[in-house]
Amino acid sequence: MLDDRARLLLKTLVERYIAEGQPVGSRTLSRVAGLELSPATIRNVMADLEEHGLIASPHTSAGRIPTARGYRLFVDTMLTANRDEITAPTLAADQPQKVIANAAAMLSNLSQFVGVVMAPRRASTFRHIEFLRLSEKRLLVIIVSPDGDVQNRVIFPEVDFSQSELVEASNYINANFSGLTLEQVRDRLQSEIDTLRGEIATLMKTAVQVGAEAMSEAEEEVVIAGERNLLSVSDFSSDMTHLRRAFELFEQKAQLMRLLDVSSKGEGVRIFIGGESQVVPYEELSVVSANYEVDGQVVGTLGVIGPTRMPYERMIQIVDITSRLVSNALSYRK
Repeated sequence: MLDDRARLLLKTLVERYIAEGQPVGSRTLSRVAGLELSPATIRNVMADLEEHGLIASPHTSAGRIPTARGYRLFVDTMLTANRDEITAPTLAADQPQKVIANAAAMLSNLSQFVGVVMAPRRASTFRHIEFLRLSEKRLLVIIVSPDGDVQNRVIFPEVDFSQSELVEASNYINANFSGLTLEQVRDRLQSEIDTLRGEIATLMKTAVQVGAEAMSEAEEEVVIAGERNLLSVSDFSSDMTHLRRAFELFEQKAQLMRLLDVSSKGEGVRIFIGGESQVVPYEELSVVSANYEVDGQVVGTLGVIGPTRMPYERMIQIVDITSRLVSNALSYRK
């Protein structure tokens, strides 16, 4: 366990490093911490902190920088975030896709890092389906979910249907299956296949299949905003390897989905620091995340991705406020 003096020096070192990005030496700590200690005494405390794995010494400097373990102790025991210090713009109730896109942009703009939002998880129920003939054997399937989301897919049936036949098919589905999940519709159509004309039944089954796939893709969507902000972060702009690895994470959305899924398994704002576990794949990145809700039910996760040297107190406030704004906007729509 660290004594109060060691904790204060660690807190001061982390805050100084976050603010300036330069290794912190004993003389700087002696001046900033406000303790009447000699540089020699501070060097001894820093040696103890280094032995505990909380700080490290870069080869090019006599100063020290926090390790992942040091950041973890700092964010777990030394932060007192005040929700009211951040002034965030309002997030208007709108279609879920627009709320999610606006939230990602808000996270990015407020943090000056990367904002990420995992779209709400929900059952792929539908309210309305419509077929539109685009050309010979080329149709547009329009599926509207109960909360107003619209998914479009082009299909290429073997039969060239007239527009009147397409209206007949959509009317049948809307009259008999509205409010069910697309998987339930597919099962019901299978059992009712004998009562429907063969070509129309095939059209319906195809439409429901692509609709289910479209809704599934929408549910798994991750919206990312502000990747270019990392170009202005010295930790990345000075090391192209770090920058390239960060952009690889954003391109590999499956990996980002797993990261956000892990983030969702907890309450409140959570912080994942690169290098301390396998959750964040790159040691130079950290993630601050929180769940958001619709009518009290957790449906997704959002957060900020930035350098390990980020102002965690401010990021906690930004993520906390944005999660509450998204929850309110999505719940209000309903």
